[in-house]
Amino acid sequence: MGSSTFRKAASLDELLYACIEMFDENGDLTDNNLLPRTVLLMHRWYLSSTELAGKLLSIYRNSSGENCNDFRLKTCHFMRYWILEFPAEFNLDLGLIQMTEEFRELASQLGYEEHINLIDISSIPSYDWMRKVTQRKKTSKKGKVCLLFDHLEPVELAEHLTFLEYKAFRRIAFTDYQSYVIHGSLVDNPTLERSIALFNGISKWVQLMVLSKPTPQQRAEVITKYINVAEKLLDLQNFNTLMSVVGGLSHSSISRLKDTHAHLSSDVTKVWNEMTELVSSNGNYCNYRKAFAECEGFKIPILGVHLKDLIAVHVIFPDWIDDNKVNTVKMQQLYVTLNELVSLQSASHHLETSMDLINLLTLSLDLYHTEDDIYKLSLVLEPRNPKSPTSPTTPNKPDVPLDWASGVTPKPDPTIINKHIRKLVESVFRNYDHDHDGYISQEDFESIAANFPFLDSFCVLDKDQDGLISKEEMMAYFLRAKSQFHCKMGPGFMHNFQEMTYRKPTFCEHCAGFVCSFYYAVQMFRH
Repeated sequence: MGSSTFRKAASLDELLYACIEMFDENGDLTDNNLLPRTVLLMHRWYLSSTELAGKLLSIYRNSSGENCNDFRLKTCHFMRYWILEFPAEFNLDLGLIQMTEEFRELASQLGYEEHINLIDISSIPSYDWMRKVTQRKKTSKKGKVCLLFDHLEPVELAEHLTFLEYKAFRRIAFTDYQSYVIHGSLVDNPTLERSIALFNGISKWVQLMVLSKPTPQQRAEVITKYINVAEKLLDLQNFNTLMSVVGGLSHSSISRLKDTHAHLSSDVTKVWNEMTELVSSNGNYCNYRKAFAECEGFKIPILGVHLKDLIAVHVIFPDWIDDNKVNTVKMQQLYVTLNELVSLQSASHHLETSMDLINLLTLSLDLYHTEDDIYKLSLVLEPRNPKSPTSPTTPNKPDVPLDWASGVTPKPDPTIINKHIRKLVESVFRNYDHDHDGYISQEDFESIAANFPFLDSFCVLDKDQDGLISKEEMMAYFLRAKSQFHCKMGPGFMHNFQEMTYRKPTFCEHCAGFVCSFYYAVQMFRH
């Protein structure tokens, strides 16, 4: 912590007084001490920001004696340091904002003009984007782009996935980490839950993109592409999405496809082994930890690994010892991990992304398929060898993904889904309605629909059967398709089903969604 004053424990007041004394009259820290930042980052583990500001206000008000003015000035320098190091708190925490104003009013009453200026928060920018999970920042790339995942270069796909990952990562607040570590659940933690759902969504999406191809050769080509994407994710130092992609490809629904893997080249297999070894849990993720530590600048950590580190510290050490004194050993160990996570959230990146592709990816990754459903599809494509009765009938969890991410799926929010769909439809028409007549041809639509494995056919969408798709028809299609995901593979859309086998394309009488029986799916693949 940079100070030998507190080796094991200290009261909060002792810590605050020590921090204040570490500032000189110019507001500079003596000896580059880390204690003030440690206390300011970690204080919410013990009390709210409003309560901490209240303690500082009380210290400021009750200062007396010969060095009263100097100590009050140092207290304001400490407040200023807090504002500069953690500005978002002074924009989002209403209690802290109110306490800061009380601080300024007291300084005014006492006639300290310099103190008033030091604790001015009027120029802090808005951090309201941290509250809005779906808000996205505009990026620099303009013009029409290809919206076909099959045609995207691995580096393009890696950059767009990294953009989405970073936007989710930078919204996670200190209190989100704290809540998960203390309670061990995602209850009332929507920001962290959304980040984990993105992790799982990418993993399932990769599996479905592979399984959407009818032949082993085509599936091998998709696997090869996503292994190349994993390489580019490593180049971008995005370890969290790298883990998700490798986890998807190592899942039993994909790893069991022996005919498919037979078409992978030796070079691709070599790269694949390197990627899996990098994120392997062996030696407490020692390969990942070494690679991550060697990276500089912009990088995205495997969140689950660091959360497990925090949980380990929390379980081993108590928060308080010696008559309600802060366990400074625990505080320092938690700080090391949390400070790195918080610091990385403000790292600058140079990603070149298209918002049209971001809109498409956002909707594509909101999948509601279960692991069992995906595994059943894998069995349809490459049936189990009858000579291997021990072959599992249910999916095995891969060695790569972490337990912390299991079972978390995107929760359908009609308002958010509608917003994503509107953006997607606008993107499609902006890039594929070449004559600007407000319609999309069947050929263009089927190219776009290839990004959404197993969505309905053109005839379902083209309600008026005029051979063209209007913007209204496409909107209705994707809205219905999201419900249809639940109809076919998810729990959120309730139907009263009876088991039947259809020998021709059949549509659900409730939601008009395509009913994909495995018998019909096999017939399509055979032809």
